[in-house]
Amino acid sequence: MGVSLPVRRIGVFGGAFDPPHLMHVALVRTALAQLQLDALYVFPTGHAWHKSRTLSPAADRLAMAQLAFGDIPGVVVDKREIERSGPTYTIDTLHELQAEKPQAQLYLVMGEDQATRLPTWHGWEEIVRAAIICVASRADSTSANGPFSSELGSEPVPEHPSAGSFQALQVPPMELSATDIRHRAATSQGIAHLVPEGVARYIDHHLLYRTDR
Repeated sequence: MGVSLPVRRIGVFGGAFDPPHLMHVALVRTALAQLQLDALYVFPTGHAWHKSRTLSPAADRLAMAQLAFGDIPGVVVDKREIERSGPTYTIDTLHELQAEKPQAQLYLVMGEDQATRLPTWHGWEEIVRAAIICVASRADSTSANGPFSSELGSEPVPEHPSAGSFQALQVPPMELSATDIRHRAATSQGIAHLVPEGVARYIDHHLLYRTDR
């Protein structure tokens, strides 16, 4: 009789990271701890089909993601979405990870704002079957968690969670906006208290978000 291998817990966290800020870092650390992940893959978005604005160059966003998350134990900053041609779809990334790690359980980490828009995502029903949806909820929040409020719970993650389940992540209250950070950087306002130190230096050195460069 063969020895059964333990199910590995693999987290998936995607975003524009334009720029990555302290809330992103807090969510990554929370997911690693609360979900007991063996690894968490961070995916800077390639061609963001759902965003109306043009993203900063992929090389800059990848570099900032590596500065923000690269030193956190268990985190892998993965550039495959940036290198993928055409629109970036989460379901394609999940399928690739499933093929590479067939014994793994995938946990898709997202914020509450993303969760409310999940039914608009390409292949969203397949996403729900492919991964456990883990939604960040502020520790002081008493509001519903979007369209999946009845699905979310703070119970410990089971060893073999069933497909189509949802999990709440309790993160510290922190109101940060990448839009606001870009505006502050563009108008020479301080952002050192909003983004990781390395990211702040990178933005300053490369004059990112400045309209006068």
